[in-house]
Amino acid sequence: MRVHLYTGSLDLVRRSGVGQAVAHQRAMLESAGVEVVESWALPADAVHINTVLPDAPLAAWRARLRGERVVVYGHSTMEDFRNSFVGSNRLAPLFKQWLRLCYNRGDVVLTPTPYARNILDGYGLRPPVQVLSNGVDTDFFAPDPARRAEFRRRYGLGDGEKAVVSAGHFMQRKGILSFIRLARALPAVRFFWFGYTQPALVPADIRQAMAEAPANLTFPGFVSQAELRDAYCGADLFCFCSHEETEGIVVLEALGCGVPVLVRDIPVYEGWLTHGETVYKARSEADWPALAAGILDGTLPDLTAAGRRVAEARSLTRLGRQLCEVYRRLDRAAPHPRPAPLRAR
Repeated sequence: MRVHLYTGSLDLVRRSGVGQAVAHQRAMLESAGVEVVESWALPADAVHINTVLPDAPLAAWRARLRGERVVVYGHSTMEDFRNSFVGSNRLAPLFKQWLRLCYNRGDVVLTPTPYARNILDGYGLRPPVQVLSNGVDTDFFAPDPARRAEFRRRYGLGDGEKAVVSAGHFMQRKGILSFIRLARALPAVRFFWFGYTQPALVPADIRQAMAEAPANLTFPGFVSQAELRDAYCGADLFCFCSHEETEGIVVLEALGCGVPVLVRDIPVYEGWLTHGETVYKARSEADWPALAAGILDGTLPDLTAAGRRVAEARSLTRLGRQLCEVYRRLDRAAPHPRPAPLRAR
């Protein structure tokens, strides 16, 4: 079997979770013995489309004309587009219509959680929406004392000094304002936010809050996957304050590295992350400091072993087998119709 991972505009989002998801798909497929190509030169049994940039529906159209199945990944929703970049709230309704056009080009839409599927089901899409986690490389993202030591050496963390890590774009939806407030509430703890966003896309209130952030908070910028892994391993807590996600790859990465995880109590985690069993969840802004302090000082139980098992259940090898089952279901389905006009319905 041969699968075409379409990468036409991937460079524009390679540093995002979408870019990481594409890398995961390659690893999943190769672990299952599937040939992966990134060119139209060879015919493929299926084409994966991960972005919703302007070339995406055209790529799906081309694949249909070649008689190839189209697997569209539903990484985005209108809900997680809001409160992101400058102007995103005004554009959100139009973005939803564009998502419908893009997702309707698929024979199947894959999205990472039941929560995301429920949202997309409400969009009235023609193709079926199925759940398949983005997964995590649990061999790469794994506990490692040497990586912990390297991170702490690199950032000058002293013996016994606690470190809290997060990652994401500089946007309200990712919870950066909550993270800044948490750093201010725990001045004896070192905080690190990894990631980068072009300043022109960052709302003014976020830029101001970052400029006024407390001295114990560092913004190292965008780093490689290896450096981010070192940060997970070296942290005493991974704190993800996001208000809206379709899954949260960084959460899976942190769980894989065996670091305690504190997230906002939002619907996307229901059914696979449980408060007090695999992670801790903050229900309100007032909960963050107390929960973080309890995790850091050891008064709250250590959940890292259970958290690691959550990541292992979403290993790329396991998901590769599940992805192959998606193809088998497509093969059993009726032949797809001729390409529909490129408009939302």
